[in-house]
Amino acid sequence: MIPYFHYHPERQKRSYRKRYFFGASIALLFLGSTYYLFPISFFDKQQTVATVQSGDTSVQDSATLSDWVSNDPSFDTSTDISDENAEDEEFPVLSPPPAPSMDLMKKRGCVADGFLSGYGDDINSSIAMINRSQCYYLHRALETWLKPPDFKLARKIKAKVTKPNTVYGMFIAEAIDTKEEYWYPQENRYFNFSEMCRPGSKNAWGEHTCKPTLASEEYRKYVEYITEQAMNMGVQSFMFGQVFYQDATDIDDSFMLEVMGEMHSHADFIGLKIFIGAQTNDIDNEQYLRLFDYIEGGIGLAADGSVEDGPCFSRWWKQEGDWCWALLWNSRFADKANNVFLHLDWSGTLGDDMDTFTKMDKDMRTVTLKNLHSRFTSQGFGFLMPMLATLHKDDIGCRGPKKRFYSASRKYTCQDEDAINAILSGG
Repeated sequence: MIPYFHYHPERQKRSYRKRYFFGASIALLFLGSTYYLFPISFFDKQQTVATVQSGDTSVQDSATLSDWVSNDPSFDTSTDISDENAEDEEFPVLSPPPAPSMDLMKKRGCVADGFLSGYGDDINSSIAMINRSQCYYLHRALETWLKPPDFKLARKIKAKVTKPNTVYGMFIAEAIDTKEEYWYPQENRYFNFSEMCRPGSKNAWGEHTCKPTLASEEYRKYVEYITEQAMNMGVQSFMFGQVFYQDATDIDDSFMLEVMGEMHSHADFIGLKIFIGAQTNDIDNEQYLRLFDYIEGGIGLAADGSVEDGPCFSRWWKQEGDWCWALLWNSRFADKANNVFLHLDWSGTLGDDMDTFTKMDKDMRTVTLKNLHSRFTSQGFGFLMPMLATLHKDDIGCRGPKKRFYSASRKYTCQDEDAINAILSGG
């Protein structure tokens, strides 16, 4: 594996890290005896492949965040987190959790999209389900799709998870809102999201949106800031969505080494072990793929629960030259990557993995998840169980608290959580 960016061991820490030092030490001492007591214990939201044959990116099936999450989420907020709304509010650095186990992440990982971001409009039931679950790793728990992360809300939700040593993941989305206002305390100003856009990506995901690029210094500052804030609250897995939009996949032109170096530098500074992954689709450049601790993608689920073995999903790929929706367990990709995570994807089209899955009856869903988990984990891959996920707007299968949101909770119509927990516990 190519080592991450080699930062100078005596590189000067930024001034805000200095401010953390004494506060962090006190916080670590105070919280250390109560946090993480025991040593054990998606999927691509808007891939919009409706017109992939032409290479076009359609926004026809785009949705607003209100389809998944309320602007003013309601749940029991009694925690010791400050309710002050100061723009430059800084939360304490929490005591670092134990180093994550990649093996456990593969075998007991779950998609929990937007769990820490209030997705699903029933935060209390999501918290209760996670506390009942056998999930060790919560993939995409902290979302950034079209909206910067709300760390106050995320900390409040995380404080109510009683299951020890849970590993949390953050999704660094390939979609931003250029009209968003988000305070950047290190420079005493708001971020300029319009400066973060990849050329030619205006309105890619709807009005006032674009695809960000790491070639933008402003976007690199944003990524550095939000990932450091996430690390400060104990998030340990970070995934770049559709990385080919966010970065040049040629090593000579890539900014990923620099960005990953900054992330690892901060993690080392606070004593945190992290993993960094990406949605790489059909990138098969081994030098680039091995930059990441893991690559991640969907499976192309059929109505009978089966999946294909070729490198590209035949729904769109018939012959060389067709658009390739990569099946990452194929040797074309898996042999060139450090680790592979697989899951039921939402691609923004009817017939995607989650749409197919929710249309199955309950028994079929159980058999399908059991077979997929057994098949992929036995081959050394990770298979992430669906606990919380978004759905296509015209999905007619089982669902969670919102029409466009899936929850495995026994409270709603799918009621898959018991079957998932049995599979994760080896039952």
